[in-house]
Amino acid sequence: MRALSPVDLLFLGLENRKQPMHVGGLFLFVMPDNAPADFVHQLVQDIRASRAVPVAPFNQVLNGLFWDEDEEFDIDQHFRHISLPRPGRIRELLTYISQEHSALIDRAKPLWECHIIEGIEGNRFAMYFKMHHAMVDGIAGMRLVEKSFSHSPNDHHIVPIWAVKNNRLKKPGTNPLSKSAKLLNLVTEQIGSAPTVTREVLTALRELRSNPDYVSAFQAPRSILNQPVSASRRFAAQSYALPRFRAAAKKLGVTINDMILAICSGAIRSYLISQRALPKKPLIAMVPISLRKDDSDSGNQISMILANLGTHKADPMDRLAMIRRSVINAKERFGRMSQSEIINYSGIVYSVAGLNLITGVLPRLQAFNLVISNVTGPREALYWNGAKLDALYPVSIVLDGQAINITLSSYQDKLEVGIIACRRTLPRIQSLLALLEDELLAFEHLTQHIQLPESTNAADVKTAEVTSAAEPALSSSSEDSSPDNSSSDNSSSDCDSPIATTLG
Repeated sequence: MRALSPVDLLFLGLENRKQPMHVGGLFLFVMPDNAPADFVHQLVQDIRASRAVPVAPFNQVLNGLFWDEDEEFDIDQHFRHISLPRPGRIRELLTYISQEHSALIDRAKPLWECHIIEGIEGNRFAMYFKMHHAMVDGIAGMRLVEKSFSHSPNDHHIVPIWAVKNNRLKKPGTNPLSKSAKLLNLVTEQIGSAPTVTREVLTALRELRSNPDYVSAFQAPRSILNQPVSASRRFAAQSYALPRFRAAAKKLGVTINDMILAICSGAIRSYLISQRALPKKPLIAMVPISLRKDDSDSGNQISMILANLGTHKADPMDRLAMIRRSVINAKERFGRMSQSEIINYSGIVYSVAGLNLITGVLPRLQAFNLVISNVTGPREALYWNGAKLDALYPVSIVLDGQAINITLSSYQDKLEVGIIACRRTLPRIQSLLALLEDELLAFEHLTQHIQLPESTNAADVKTAEVTSAAEPALSSSSEDSSPDNSSSDNSSSDCDSPIATTLG
C-alpha cells in the first residue's frame, strides 16, 4: 500500500471527460524474418494463455488516499487485440490512437490499458499502452518499457509489461508502517522544508522585478493554444535523427535540451504565423523535470520549470539565447533545493497556475502556453518475441486551456516526437512535423561554418560567430503534412548517447 503523493492527487483532480489524464506510448515493431502469417495472433494467444499475474504498479487500484492491490483483477478489462482495415496505413494507425487516447480509463480498476494492433503496412505491428499519470511519470514509464523488452532478437520468452517482476518494489504488506504513520512522516518532511522554500520564494519575488531571465507564472500571453478543449484528440508522430540535434547543439555550446526547445519554438512560431495568430509577447513553455534520483519505476517524482521560448523574435539565435538563459536561471534555483523542497516551492509558486487548470477562474493569469517534455529512452535496440522495436512515440496529455502537448523521447540514435492536440481547437496540427524539420534545417544552415573548440561551453550563444551571410527562411508549410509520413525512416548514425534529462 502506497500513499498518493500531492502530484498524484493533482493528476487525479484534474481529470474530467474533456481532460483525460493518462499518458501513453505507441510502440512500432517490425516482424521477425520468416515470421508466420499469424505471428501477432500467436503472440496475443500466448500472453492470454500465460495467465501472467500483474505486479505493482499494474495491480494497484485507488483506495481513498492510497494505492492498494486489486483483488478482482481481470486481464480482459485491460488487454485488447485489433486489426487495422487494409491497407493499414500509418494514417489509420494514428487515427486509432487519437480515438483511444480520448477515452477515460475506468477508475474502479487498475488505471491502464494495452492494445495490440496488427495489419500495419510494411510488415509491422504495434502496441499502444496507456497509464494514468497518477501511476507513473515519464521516466518511470520508460523504465517499465525497457524492462519488458529484450536486447536480443533470439529471446522468445514473452513476459507482458504488466507482469515484469521488479525485486526493488516493495510488496504490499511488507512495510510495517500504518497509514497514519506514513502520513505523519510525509507531513514532517514537508514542514522541514519550510525554511529553504521560504527563502527561495522571497528570492523569486526579488528576481521578478530585477532579473529579465526569470520567468514568472504570470507572464505567458493568451494565444490560440490556450483555448478550451473538447474530448477529441489528434495525434501526430515522427522520427528525427538525434545526431543532427547533437551536432547543432555542440557547435553552439548549448545542451541538446536547449536545442530541442529552440527548434520547437521556431516550429510553433511558424505554425502561429500560418494561422495569423502569433502573440506579440513570447510564448512560455512548461518543461517537466525529473526529480528521480534512483532507478525506481513507479509513482511521480516530477516538478517543472518555465522556459521563455522567445517566439516574438524572428532570429532563431535570439530565441535560442533567451531559452538558454531562462532555463539556466531555473536550474540554478532548483540546484539549491532538495527534492521535497522543489515540490513544495513549485506548489507555492505555481499555485495560481494549478488553480487555473482546475477551475479556470483566472484565465488572464496564464502561467504557460504549452508543455514541451523530453524523456531519455533506450540506447540499444529492443525486441519483443524476436520482433524489433522500430520506433516508440510518446502520447501525452492535453489540458483545458492547454490545447497542445509536444513530448519527445530518444531511442537508439533517433529522437521520437509525439504531438497530441485538441482536434477541434487547433487545425492542421500535423503540419508541425514538417515545421520541426524546417527549423532543424535552419539551425544546420546557420551552424555549417561555425568552428568551435571541443571544450567550448558558451553560456550566451550569441557570442558564437556565424559566417553564413543569410538568415534562413522560417516559413510555414503550404501543404498539410500527411499522417502517412508520421513515421519516417531517418538514416541512423554511429552516435548512440541518449537525450539528456532536463536537469542533466
